[in-house]
Amino acid sequence: MALSEMNHTLPPPTFTRPVKLLIVVAPYYKDVTDALVAGAQAMVVACGAEAELIEVPGALEVPSAIAMAETQANYDGYVALGCVIRGETTHYDTVCHDSSNGLMLLGLQGACVGNGILTVENRAQAVVRADPAGQDKGGWAAHAALHLVALSRHWADARKGIGFRAPEGASRA
Repeated sequence: MALSEMNHTLPPPTFTRPVKLLIVVAPYYKDVTDALVAGAQAMVVACGAEAELIEVPGALEVPSAIAMAETQANYDGYVALGCVIRGETTHYDTVCHDSSNGLMLLGLQGACVGNGILTVENRAQAVVRADPAGQDKGGWAAHAALHLVALSRHWADARKGIGFRAPEGASRA
């Protein structure tokens, strides 16, 4: 991000009911992901939410773990964390594309996912992006997940009769 850019960011959401997130991290570059986790956890606390942390072997396993949790556990949202640094082979492209695509598909199915998997050219870029006192991409991934939880709750509370479902209280003739 250029230093001269001005970006608008939403304030952290507020909640009237408890929120529980699952933070899924692939700690391959542990120093980088520890910083991502610290940022995510700080944002979770700042919003009055709770989070559980699990580790998976690599970035490709993050979407699978979230998909399992979405069907088998009870979380309001998910924070995906990891770091992929370009190497000498096309494996980088596969991991970046497939992990991102997996998370996007989960989101399109209704899961509230904040994507904090860094995809960078080198370690220096990763360190700057992960630093909670710097770009804080872990914190922003949690921020995104929390906003999606708030949006999901907003729409869930505003259900109305659509399609073939009769509105509440309507008689069936």
